[in-house]
Amino acid sequence: MEEEAYLDANVFLYALLDTGAKGKRAAEILQRVKDGASGGATSALTFDEVFWKIKKQRSHQDAIRAAEAFLLFPNLRVIAVTPGVLSAALELLKKHDLGPRDAIHAACAAAAGIRTMVSDDADFDRIPTLKRKPIL
Repeated sequence: MEEEAYLDANVFLYALLDTGAKGKRAAEILQRVKDGASGGATSALTFDEVFWKIKKQRSHQDAIRAAEAFLLFPNLRVIAVTPGVLSAALELLKKHDLGPRDAIHAACAAAAGIRTMVSDDADFDRIPTLKRKPIL
């Protein structure tokens, strides 16, 4: 099995919403996690982000289906957003020019001992302890 990577919410969103090459690659990444070929983790925050974006772009019912699939996703480790994670996120906000959601995602990865983040969000490049891998 490949090293566990943190999957940013945009991996799930591209897989669900993008019909091009990026969506296909995101779906392949998720399939490798499902199959157990790659380790994958994300935070509880991803649940919120996926639901909100699917509801906004499609429908409430589609968002419900996406949320159900997220909760049943095989081999995906969901990292809790604890007070300790939020404290670490605050420290990241103080040191780097990040949005709060990005800081929470990065703090979740760090709390789980994960150093690689799959994301198309270049803001994560500001964190020297995190290696970002773009989707494509």
